[in-house]
Amino acid sequence: MVDPGHFERHAAVYAGARPPYPDALWDELRRAGYLTPGRRVLELGAGTGQATGPLLAAGLGVTAVEPGPRLAERLRAAHPAATVVVARAEDVDHGEDTYDLAVAATSVHWLDLDVVLPAVHRALRPGGAFLVWRNVFGDRAVRTPFRARVEEVVARRTRPARPGPDAEDAAATVAALTRSGLFRADPVRTFRWSVDLDEDQVRRLFTTFSDWTPDEVEAVARAVRDLGGVVTEHYLSWLVALHPVRHGGIGRGRASFSQA
Repeated sequence: MVDPGHFERHAAVYAGARPPYPDALWDELRRAGYLTPGRRVLELGAGTGQATGPLLAAGLGVTAVEPGPRLAERLRAAHPAATVVVARAEDVDHGEDTYDLAVAATSVHWLDLDVVLPAVHRALRPGGAFLVWRNVFGDRAVRTPFRARVEEVVARRTRPARPGPDAEDAAATVAALTRSGLFRADPVRTFRWSVDLDEDQVRRLFTTFSDWTPDEVEAVARAVRDLGGVVTEHYLSWLVALHPVRHGGIGRGRASFSQA
């Protein structure tokens, strides 16, 4: 089973290991008018601040909720302008008509949507939006020798597959986020990009993945060495904007995800 405490145990490497969100995603948020200076933002599952920093740089006021004390400590140190709340998103009273935006950046699959969605719905001001995005590590549309080696490692696993829908599946995520009737979704936007990583960078990055064992991490690091010391990783990021439905029916469907 994947462990939510995994990220906390690897807090020291998390910030430097995880790549930033692509510029094209931030350009789209600006184009759509979400990054208006002075807006108040509720960020859920902020980690060490990969999204917090750009939100603050855009002139937004950020309340960042992060359940891991070690991660939150690093978040505060890196981004002192943010208000950091050390708690699970499900355990915080976010108020009513408090925020212009809510954000879940590569964190929504860890949230109990039956608790979080009604809370976010209440917390958003009229005209507000819930922005959900994530990086997908390994664009399945691009085949590379390194990704073939990664797939070989995954194929050797004997432990049960993670339960629930694929957390990287944007359509499954949107279905879960809109099932209650509390939100309607804009079309999903997808951004493709690449990054060059050396053996140590791959080792640190894969160490942060909650379902990878140390032996598996070493196997993919060794693959980088075998392939010349540097690999080009092709990633994609997807973004969906959700808007509160103020007069629609509220369904009873429950949502679940696998974790990554």
